[in-house]
Amino acid sequence: MEENQVCITSVKNTVLGVLGLAQNPGCAPANEEALSLAEKAFCGEKADRAVIYNPDAVAWWIFEKYSDMFAPALEKSGITMKMRSVMPSVTPVCFGSMYSGVMPEKHGIMKYEKPVLTIETLFDVMIEQGKKAAIVSTTGDSISKIFLKRNMDYYIYPSVRLVNRKALRLIKENRYDLIVIYNGNYDASMHATGPEGRLAIKSLGKNIKFYRKMADAIEKHMKNSNVFYGFCPDHGCHAIDSGRGSHGLDMEEDMNVVHLYCAKKKEG
Repeated sequence: MEENQVCITSVKNTVLGVLGLAQNPGCAPANEEALSLAEKAFCGEKADRAVIYNPDAVAWWIFEKYSDMFAPALEKSGITMKMRSVMPSVTPVCFGSMYSGVMPEKHGIMKYEKPVLTIETLFDVMIEQGKKAAIVSTTGDSISKIFLKRNMDYYIYPSVRLVNRKALRLIKENRYDLIVIYNGNYDASMHATGPEGRLAIKSLGKNIKFYRKMADAIEKHMKNSNVFYGFCPDHGCHAIDSGRGSHGLDMEEDMNVVHLYCAKKKEG
């Protein structure tokens, strides 16, 4: 890991910190750069809402190589960070770490499997504090499975299009303190055509476009709330033989991901 590089395990305590909730000392520390961003944007106040967008498999090297594509997302973000994933760098392991705040050895998902996590997660802390949380994800994917059996709302749909439409509707309604949105379309296309295949890049473009729509919706419909939001992939990817893509290895392409964060102050 590069010196001072922040791990995706920081997401749990970062969200708790910006919302003004007690951080878990047994978990990875919060992302200080993100906390500072929120502190300045909210003029010392805390966030009222957090919206975290999880596009699967968006690697740092993809962000660097296709930086022009990310312009619409960067315009709606306060900071851009190279973040470190966890091993093995596969989806359920990584999201288990992102939302529990601990490494795989501690939360228990050590390979590509999707058991319901029993360890405390960001969602559990939100619920304990009387906050409303929702997950919007596609059927059968890791986020739709490993965080089940909690007193929160799950909106699970068969397609990314329906997931994103529902997510924008929830933002418009502005009744959740935390919304987590998952899109696996780039990951699926990358596996089929390679990280830079035509279909994969098209899917990446859709992820960026949705993030921009999400940010615009937050500005329009959550204007009376301080909102912290982010673009937070789980792991990266690399090309393999036969024009396909993969991930799961302890290599820079798989372990380094791009995270974008923004803090939008309420009006008035």
